[in-house]
Amino acid sequence: MMNSSGTAAGETAGGATAGGGAAAEETAAEETAPRRGRRSGNSGAREQILAVARRRFLAEGYHAVTLRSVAAEAGVDLALVSYYFGSKKGLFGAALALTGNPAVLLAGALDGELETFPERALRLLLGVWDAPDSAGPLRAMIGGSALDPAVALLVGEVVQREMVDLVAARLGGADARRRACLFGTQLAGLIMARYVLRLQPLAALPADEIARSYLPLLRQALWGRPGGPGAPGGRRA
Repeated sequence: MMNSSGTAAGETAGGATAGGGAAAEETAAEETAPRRGRRSGNSGAREQILAVARRRFLAEGYHAVTLRSVAAEAGVDLALVSYYFGSKKGLFGAALALTGNPAVLLAGALDGELETFPERALRLLLGVWDAPDSAGPLRAMIGGSALDPAVALLVGEVVQREMVDLVAARLGGADARRRACLFGTQLAGLIMARYVLRLQPLAALPADEIARSYLPLLRQALWGRPGGPGAPGGRRA
């Protein structure tokens, strides 16, 4: 709800049962594979990888596609995919032509104090949606979700696995997934109203005013009160 250059980092891969071991192996490979320089004779490799990934993501969903399988079908090795796209989130963002990848931005925002995470996440997302070069592809993705059920399922799966699950893991606790989902819902509602529907006066408000209005709501979603995890009566991380 995704490194703002469009070549992001991160991954979530695996199968339901028998594919679990392969998924773990691939995750390890993605994290440890050296990023090698451009090889001679591979001038069209990036475009071929993107073409395969775009078709596979839309046909099979986010979870089922692995970097290794994309590399095999594109006729390149896994290290070259890692060199170009970093990992699975990066490949997804590039395949859908996202110059600002909210999943990657959110993952970056989770680094640092948990108490200030809502403000970091909100300002990063406002920044990428306010920038014309990144907002266009994001609007196209949202529009595609409304028109094409396959795109809607794909985007929903990415939001669940790369955003909600990531925030829930950082929060911890029995109800972490519910709180993370409420947090994501607040952000999604803001983005839809401000950037897609362009409701006034919300669409015209400066980012600082948006932050003043929305940060208490985001903290309430995460910790049950506007003050954050360390506030009296609030949950502690």
